[in-house]
Amino acid sequence: METIKVMVNGAPGNVARMVIRQVTRDSRFALVPYSLTGPEITEAECTIDGTKVQLIRPDERETIFSAVRERGAGVICIDFTHPSAVNDNADFYCACGLPFVMGTTGGDRDRLVASVKASGVSAVIAPNMAKQIVGFQAMMAYAAETFPGLFDGYSLEIMESHQQGKADTSGTAKAMVGYFNSLGCAFTEDDIKKERDPERQKNIWGIPEACLAGHAWHTYDLVSSDGTVKFSFTHNVNGREVYVKGTLDAVEYLHHKVAQGSCGRVFTMIDVLKGR
Repeated sequence: METIKVMVNGAPGNVARMVIRQVTRDSRFALVPYSLTGPEITEAECTIDGTKVQLIRPDERETIFSAVRERGAGVICIDFTHPSAVNDNADFYCACGLPFVMGTTGGDRDRLVASVKASGVSAVIAPNMAKQIVGFQAMMAYAAETFPGLFDGYSLEIMESHQQGKADTSGTAKAMVGYFNSLGCAFTEDDIKKERDPERQKNIWGIPEACLAGHAWHTYDLVSSDGTVKFSFTHNVNGREVYVKGTLDAVEYLHHKVAQGSCGRVFTMIDVLKGR
């Protein structure tokens, strides 16, 4: 089996560290020991389970392109950086001919997709890398298309809780707004209730203290106009392992697509789930 060369960007952030740790343990992959990081990071490198990874700030990234290319063709980037870096990083990957999996939410998503389509690079772009949650979204998309207006007259409340360091509103919650709009609910992304206070998360939401630094709890409540009917959809994730597994499956999928000659294509996690 061919080994897939992977560069994980976003270290020393928690998700990037977890992905790097899993990459080094998975025989499908070989880690390229560089990681794009934020301008505020002062360390030159970080060590993850004995593996040293050189940290590259934005003003230094051009210098590592040749070093990455020396690893040979087929390097795929994984991006778990910061919403403010999404578009610049994607433009960099496209310019350097590096296929990528964009797990970072935020940024200008239309520009992100346009950058890939205008390049010779293909990418997997998804607001959520957890395959089971993506499957739930697919079911909601089917309902929205097949039963438009099903919840006409219902009020909607969306609440999402993530670790304190998550800067933006959940991309998954934003995507769900569109499905519920098609189902008849008047709701905007600005109406999403976002929780980032650890004390409230622990004492009001009931999130385990051990998971305050890494979790994703979402609830979608629908109530009929007369208050006699209520539907609730909930998905609670503690930790980040489920995202790591989905991300690496996305890398393997993208690798196969690139090997088949794909270029300038944007894939989603739905494509990864379908495997075609």
